[in-house]
Amino acid sequence: MHHKNDDNRHPDQPPLFTWEFAGDPYPAYAWLREHAPVHRTTLPSGVDAWLVTRYADARQALADQRLSKNPVHHSEAAHGKGKVGIPGERSANLMTHLLNIDPPDHTRLRRLVSKAFTPRRVAEFAPRVQELTDHLIDGFAARGTADLIHEFAFPLPIYAICDMLGVPPEDQDDFRDWAGMMIRHGGGPRGGVARSVKRMRTYLAELIHRKREEPGEDLISGLIRASDHGEHLTENEAAAMAFILLFAGFETTVNLIGNGTYALLRNPGQRERLQRALAEGDESLLATGIEELLRYDGPVELATWRFATRELTIGGQRIAEGDPVLVVLAAADRDPERFADPDILDLARTDNQHLGYGHGIHYCLGAPLARLEGRTALATLLRRLPDLRLSVDPAELRWRGGLIMRGLRTLPVEFTARPR
Repeated sequence: MHHKNDDNRHPDQPPLFTWEFAGDPYPAYAWLREHAPVHRTTLPSGVDAWLVTRYADARQALADQRLSKNPVHHSEAAHGKGKVGIPGERSANLMTHLLNIDPPDHTRLRRLVSKAFTPRRVAEFAPRVQELTDHLIDGFAARGTADLIHEFAFPLPIYAICDMLGVPPEDQDDFRDWAGMMIRHGGGPRGGVARSVKRMRTYLAELIHRKREEPGEDLISGLIRASDHGEHLTENEAAAMAFILLFAGFETTVNLIGNGTYALLRNPGQRERLQRALAEGDESLLATGIEELLRYDGPVELATWRFATRELTIGGQRIAEGDPVLVVLAAADRDPERFADPDILDLARTDNQHLGYGHGIHYCLGAPLARLEGRTALATLLRRLPDLRLSVDPAELRWRGGLIMRGLRTLPVEFTARPR
């Protein structure tokens, strides 16, 4: 992750995409919001793109139908092969998923899968998420130390999404390994990621065949049933759908739990307030708190790629047809024009229409599940390990390189050991 010289860079502009920037991108985003709210820059991959940093512009861009999610609209698509989107998805034939398509295909596929994420379905899943959470904490509670990313934030959403998709328990550790490859190499060499994506693709194709013979109550069986009832979902679309639910639903939740726990550890007053509320059986602060943690240091730093299908203007800036547009959710969610004291963590904040889940037709489908996992993980950690604390200097923590996601590589903590 290095910074390529930014042709448009003003002498006072803090550099983008350096390691220092990865640790705390917010000052650079504040500068851009004020001085260059729609800013063209060269990304570390060599692709030129527009960064949109103000809340009002970001919200408009997220819902603008002239901005397509489909990489065929990228002006460099022919020779910028594979530089946009998820590494390995093109070679593994997984391109036709919800994050890469526009209406009407998007509308059809989203309608099919949205049945799995209704508040009712998610509420039914709550005891299972609680059970997974407790089981993971049991694994390290007696030790007095843990790495909350690898031992907690990472496995929880993997096992949850595997259960939801219908991946049999004996195969879930393979999934965990593939997902680990994706997350470890997210910003690095693409070979490992592409290999993991291919393995996952092969596995999903086999699983779809198995579920066709013996359907269950899971999401993949539901997708097959829907396509057999005239809602045509090709096998490719079914595999791509399972893949994107896994991909979109897993790393984002890892980062929600990791960044959220870290923010609470760095803001002891807020954390004590939440612990007091939970001890009194009051969950209202947990509900607003999860939204505030999403706004304050959310898991998705930049919304996924969009491409101008025709010339348009955002925030007074002319964008040419074919140009990539990246909406910087992390910058928009700290815009002082929209949020009072945006750099302050306030778990009780109620006027909080943050963009952490996006906005418009691509609004995060899994938001109810992510909220459930985030709330359960944080409440259970604080309840079971009340004196949880960082065991390293915050300056030693490393953030994962990569453009879209924002998350810690590790989160070493210590606490009073509690026998099971």
